Amino acid sequence: MNFADRLAAAIEEKGTPSLVGIDPRYAMLPAELKSGDHPDRATAAAALEAFGIRIVDAVAPLVPAVKPNIAFFEAFGWEGYRAYGNVVARAKEKGLLVVADAKRGDIGSTAEAYAVALFDEMDVDAVTLSPYLGTDSLKPFFDRFDRGKGCFLLVKTSNPSSADLQDRELAGGTVFEAVADLTRTWGEAFIGESGMSSVGAVVGATFPEQAAELRKRMPTTPFLLPGYGAQGGKADSLRNAFGPGGSGALVNSSRGIIFAFGKEPYASEFGEDRWEEAVHAATLAMRADLAGAVPDATWAG
Repeated sequence: MNFADRLAAAIEEKGTPSLVGIDPRYAMLPAELKSGDHPDRATAAAALEAFGIRIVDAVAPLVPAVKPNIAFFEAFGWEGYRAYGNVVARAKEKGLLVVADAKRGDIGSTAEAYAVALFDEMDVDAVTLSPYLGTDSLKPFFDRFDRGKGCFLLVKTSNPSSADLQDRELAGGTVFEAVADLTRTWGEAFIGESGMSSVGAVVGATFPEQAAELRKRMPTTPFLLPGYGAQGGKADSLRNAFGPGGSGALVNSSRGIIFAFGKEPYASEFGEDRWEEAVHAATLAMRADLAGAVPDATWAG
């Protein structure tokens, strides 16, 4: 099945476009998972794996997908990479779609190796990619779309300095608008029955006006919207980033969910000892927030 169709079905089934990002930092883990402040690499990787798996278990009934960030695992070498694979495997066991937050982008032969690693070996469902090197850097990933895979291309990212390059003016618009046009064009060959493409776009929730304009520019492109919550993105401002009936978007929260036990109101209600309950409660709150912001969504029923 086309990835966009799989995504649409998963969102309808779970009744939310909420996406939980798994971005574990060892220093911020619950005390029960840590072995001192300066563990060896294998011990730290094992802690990240345990945390990631328990996050997956906590949110699996509530969300259609998770987005584990490979960088936080790779920081602990091959042990960390193995831990990442085990977290991905757990998410797949739980029936979740897995978006690998890997931001790959390289020449064709290297891109082929990345595609083998992420799609063939780890069996993730989608991956974040940089389109800066052009079509040949994306083709190895596109070639696997007939197996239900997909991608999200970096178009307008959520970080403050994204404007340094992405907002630069070209003839006829900005860099990010040019990338958006290419993303739409590349995606035309992969549109499913849902009317959406397997080629998606990363569009920062921290830039709601641009997100609304990009939705008009890319009507058949699924959006991955990072920046909600901890980075300041608000649900109400994202209404226009969705397609008709609340279609075509995933809204990501990472720190605001996985480390909810350390902030109010969850710190007072649950505390660190009940951190998984805090994760569950924060995910429910995100679901409710998005449903209230997109009242015409078919998934909000």
